[in-house]
Amino acid sequence: MTAIPLTPDISSGAYRVWQRNRDATLRNWKTEFLGIAIEPFAIILALGLALGRFVDLGRGENYVEFLAPGLLALFPMFAATFECAWGSYVRLEMQGTYESIVATPISVDDVITGEILWGTTRSLVNGTYILIVMFILNPWLHMVDSPLALLAIPIGILPGLLFSSISIAFASIARAMSHFAYFFNLIINPMFWFGGAFFPFDEMPQWVQIAGWFVPLKHVVDIYRGLIAGNLEWSMLASLAWLATFTLVFYVLAVKLMRRRLIH
Repeated sequence: MTAIPLTPDISSGAYRVWQRNRDATLRNWKTEFLGIAIEPFAIILALGLALGRFVDLGRGENYVEFLAPGLLALFPMFAATFECAWGSYVRLEMQGTYESIVATPISVDDVITGEILWGTTRSLVNGTYILIVMFILNPWLHMVDSPLALLAIPIGILPGLLFSSISIAFASIARAMSHFAYFFNLIINPMFWFGGAFFPFDEMPQWVQIAGWFVPLKHVVDIYRGLIAGNLEWSMLASLAWLATFTLVFYVLAVKLMRRRLIH
């Protein structure tokens, strides 16, 4: 039986894995980025303007203004999730990419770290583009009230790492593509609806607020909402600490689970 090391085995090979994914994506950049280019405008116009006409938040705030931080958190989450859940499973089981890579001097830890870094990159690309769209539409929709919103780009590294790690951790235990229905319905959907992106979190039932505190997306939305509005609060530091802690936990979990999957 092969021993599984307890300490990380990370080298420049992680960058090579990231580079491999980057090059594969750039070869198909037209199909990869066409949806990203159109979807934010469609969502903002459909939800923010059309649906927003029927939503009264009762706080002197237009719904499109309330929605903006949620979209800034949601789109990067989906980018990291699809890349490191479905995408990683395809590379693991269908294409045999992982086994081919670990047959070289690159370790399993390098592979997973590189995959997580690539998922984070996709997340940052999406987040940056959403922010650009918000600035473009800002003269008409007034979605951004502070230049502090630009801090969402570097801060976005943390949720990118977290959502990528969560996704790979699940991909490491999935035995069929159909199993991702559980991942989407039990993990992604609750974050989507109870992360405070679409509805004021403090107006939800008490039990939802308590459960929602453990939802990663809720903390991301809180941070972005404060940055976009220019309202910095101490609770944002607590949210950053929460995200950092769980990022570390899920990164370690993803590496250990994938070691078991690949090392026989």
